[in-house]
Parts: sequence; structure tokens; C-alpha cells
Amino acid sequence: MDLGISGKNALVTGASRGMGKAAAMALAHEGVELTILARTHETLEAAAADIRTQTGARVTAVLGDITTPAGREAALAACPAPDILVNNADGELPGDFRNWSREDWLRGIDRMMLTPIDMMRLTVDGMMERKFGRVVNIVSRSVKIAQAELGMSNAARSGLVGFVAGLARQTIASNVTINNVLPGIIASDGQRQHVEVLARESGRSFEAIWAERAAQNPAGRYGRPEEIGAYIAFLCSANAGFVTAQNLLIDGGQYPGTF
Repeated sequence: MDLGISGKNALVTGASRGMGKAAAMALAHEGVELTILARTHETLEAAAADIRTQTGARVTAVLGDITTPAGREAALAACPAPDILVNNADGELPGDFRNWSREDWLRGIDRMMLTPIDMMRLTVDGMMERKFGRVVNIVSRSVKIAQAELGMSNAARSGLVGFVAGLARQTIASNVTINNVLPGIIASDGQRQHVEVLARESGRSFEAIWAERAAQNPAGRYGRPEEIGAYIAFLCSANAGFVTAQNLLIDGGQYPGTF
């Protein structure tokens, strides 16, 4: 399928590894010109080189923290008029809300809710003027299946989803769509860090918990970052112009509801 986005400009944050890199790679395979941003120089440059080698795409790598004003400024200096924006950033590790301070909450809300909102604020008007735009936020299944150990993610990411529900209906008439993908258990660095915390707190082995989580999924396995990337590439395509304000689970069928 020709996704109809060759030559478009895409900005992908948190793109040096995992689902962010997979999304960038999938877009690059479609002929998109990429700007990728991450906080760690070595992994960022390695990701950029890998994407260039595998796809031949033009890739601009920007070192920065998207949760800071300076990071957002650097990203948009490199890609001032993105046609495609993929918002991705690490979440917070599992924990007990009784141990979280106000500062912890503000950090989590800033990372998982306010930063992607600000990136949309800085980009959607230009997309609307150009009559094309695709925004995809990599969120979490925690907005549909609240997880006790992820209270901060349950709350902050739900706030982002609520905001998108309103904004996406204001931009669609200008061919600008905004959607959220809700990954379940994906074999990524973030998932490994999550399980490491669960192992440390429970006294069980990493291997036992990792295998148990796979067995509990109807698919009997973890999702692959590449599956997330391919889904995101379709949502960014010219063919997905009638899909907006949606929260799209990619979880192997683990969400138990009908709707």
C-alpha cells in the first residue's frame, strides 16, 4: 500500500529506541524526511545511522529533552513545519502513590500530559494552514485498564487523552488528525524496566514475571515495537484522513471489554 506521505516532514520524539524508533523507521520506509529527538547522544546517533542505512531516508538527529522548553525549541528549530508529529516519551516507573510527592506528580504530569499538549500547540496551526497534518501520541493501555502500580500514568495519560478528544474535532476539517495509540505489553526497554521494578519489589525473578505477563496475554507473547511502528505509519498516512480522536489499543486482545 502506498501511504501517500513520501516527501512529508516528520518529527518523532523519544525516537532513539523502542516504539519511538520503530515509528521513525516505519515512516522512513515510506519516504518521509525525519527529524528525531532523544536525550542520549550515543543511542540517538546510532538510531539515526540505523534508519539511514535501512531506508536511505534523510534523518536529522536532535539531542535534547522534549520535556523542557529548550528541548522543544531545538526540535522545532530543526523541523519548523512538521507534517507529522509523533509524541513519545518515557513514562514513570511503577510505584505506590503514598510515596509520591507533589514534585513527583508535577514531573509525571509534565512528561506524560503537558509536553505532548505543548507540542501540539506549537504545530497544529501550521498543519491546518497547509491542509495536512497527522499527530499520533504514544500513550498506554493504562487509560483503558488502570494498573495499580501505574497510578501516575493512569492519571496523567488520561488527561492527555481527554484533551485530544476536544482538540481533534477542531482540526479534522483542515485534514489534521490526532489519535492516540495505547500499547499493551511490548518487548521494549520501558517494559523491561517495568518488570525489573516489579521483580525488585516482589522478590520474584525477572524471568518469571516476564514469562508470566506473556502467558497472561491472549496472544501468548509480547508485542514487537515494529508492530507499533507500522500502525503509527498507517495512522499518519493519506489514507487515514477520516480517523481522528481515537484511542487505539495494540495489546494482543488483553483488554477484556467489548467496547
